[in-house]
Amino acid sequence: MNIQINLDIQLAKSKMSLTELSQQVGVSMTNLSLLKTGKVKAIRFSTLAAICQTLNCQPGDILQYISNDNTAT
Repeated sequence: MNIQINLDIQLAKSKMSLTELSQQVGVSMTNLSLLKTGKVKAIRFSTLAAICQTLNCQPGDILQYISNDNTAT
């Protein structure tokens, strides 16, 4: 997949654990762990919005497109 998930970076910047994010956003630890490791095929906009609101970031801070030649765009 050409989408890189940077959730761990945003968690570190916010000094928040995955458990705390799970509780505040209302998404299970399992689903957040799958998202964090990039093992999901989709994310609901409402979930992404709740994560961004909680971490005070933009969707582009969490999701990054990586082209086939491995350079970020």
